[in-house]
Amino acid sequence: MIQAASQKYKPKAVEKNILSYWKDNNIFLKSIKQHKDDPPYVFLEGPPTANGMPHPGHVLTRVMKDLVVRYQTMNGHYILRKAGWDTHGLPVEIEVEKKLGLEDKQDIETYGLKKFNEECRKSVFKYEHAWVNLTERIGFWLDMDHPYITLKNDYIESVWWSLKQAWEKKLLYEGHKVVPYCPRCGTALSAHEVAQGYKTVEDPSIFIKFKLKDEDSYFLAWTTTPWTLLSNVALGVHPDELYVKVRYHGEELILAEERAAT
Repeated sequence: MIQAASQKYKPKAVEKNILSYWKDNNIFLKSIKQHKDDPPYVFLEGPPTANGMPHPGHVLTRVMKDLVVRYQTMNGHYILRKAGWDTHGLPVEIEVEKKLGLEDKQDIETYGLKKFNEECRKSVFKYEHAWVNLTERIGFWLDMDHPYITLKNDYIESVWWSLKQAWEKKLLYEGHKVVPYCPRCGTALSAHEVAQGYKTVEDPSIFIKFKLKDEDSYFLAWTTTPWTLLSNVALGVHPDELYVKVRYHGEELILAEERAAT
């Protein structure tokens, strides 16, 4: 039976009614089953870590994912919308360290790795209910009842299996790379972990001269990381930039023409 439209639009009430209808009639599962024989479209849910509360940024990313998947579903694809939980990582360990009052890696070892790992396992699901509620409230269709969990052995073994396949196909190589390192944590940091602490600050900088080998002239350079100068082995110049020589205090300096006026 069609209900009479209210003269006053109440978006929250309308949304809750739609969500209830979807849930009561298993619309999500039906939408998947009706495409089970159609060409697959692979969707890999980048899993959140449930040891922190979701925020507006998570709403944005989940809505964007849902838009893509719904669009591909309407184009006649079968999509397995499997939820997941990221249960590994430095943020999890740091959160537990704060809770237990541990200061560094030595404190963790003194406390006991087994007990520490157990606390981490508890922590990663601390706000699971909030994530599930958010996901359902914004209408993001995911199979939350059968998620993959990165701490489970079946998931870990699947990663090992994938690496083995890549190794056998000679798609892996061993090399060296400079990475950020945290002396307090005693571990390397990912680019994402470093970026989390990014902020705009006023930083001291210096100008430095690099003497040319065969003439009494100097390239003028500017840096905010003077501690790296000892390891410099080359000077980068822009291939399309016009450089000029400027005499300053009796010295001949080479710099970009557009910088000469400043």
